[in-house]
Amino acid sequence: MMSTSSEAKQQREDMVKDQISRRGVRCKRTLAAMQKVPREKFIPQKIRQFAYYDRPLPIDEEQTISQPYIVALMTEALALEGGERVLEIGTGSGYAAAVLAEIASKVYTVERLELLAQKSASLLSQLGYSNIEVLCGDGTQGWPEHAPYDGIIVTAGGPEIPESLKSQLKIGGRLIIPVGSSEHSQKLIRVIRLSETEFITEDLADVRFVPLVGEEGWAK
Repeated sequence: MMSTSSEAKQQREDMVKDQISRRGVRCKRTLAAMQKVPREKFIPQKIRQFAYYDRPLPIDEEQTISQPYIVALMTEALALEGGERVLEIGTGSGYAAAVLAEIASKVYTVERLELLAQKSASLLSQLGYSNIEVLCGDGTQGWPEHAPYDGIIVTAGGPEIPESLKSQLKIGGRLIIPVGSSEHSQKLIRVIRLSETEFITEDLADVRFVPLVGEEGWAK
């Protein structure tokens, strides 16, 4: 169990230095956000002592909180400069949304599991994140009411890139999503929208995420 806030702060500093910066993440905004967000608050109490280990951890509803390095890598890949509107698919614990909210002006996040949506919305509010809105729904459909977005980040692996998400991306915007034919192994892909009809894609890393479930994802 984590005993003091100063201890957690030191563990965050070590995490950023050893797990993130040392592995090639250079964006100062991303590193500052990872330094600031108290990851231990998003971890179930019984495993909170592992909050700053470099690995994913289980949360409610058989879901996970991603390892810190992957959160940082995906955040950096959005190339946020501050002031953007970002859509996150797969709220989970709310941790990645908090990291994004330290940089973006507004974060909209969609979670299909009602318990997780409620818990993360409550926690994010308690932590003072007034620039995050949480919706319980099918993340593969995005959140069209607030589109277009400067960036979209998907924290679950789908069989392909949902067309709904591509259509909600602003021209010049970036979409980060794990994609693969297996529910348990994917490539982390960055999609950049060049025009109304033109997109380019890049492979960033091999990753493993929980399945992206929904109309344009895996079946339940």
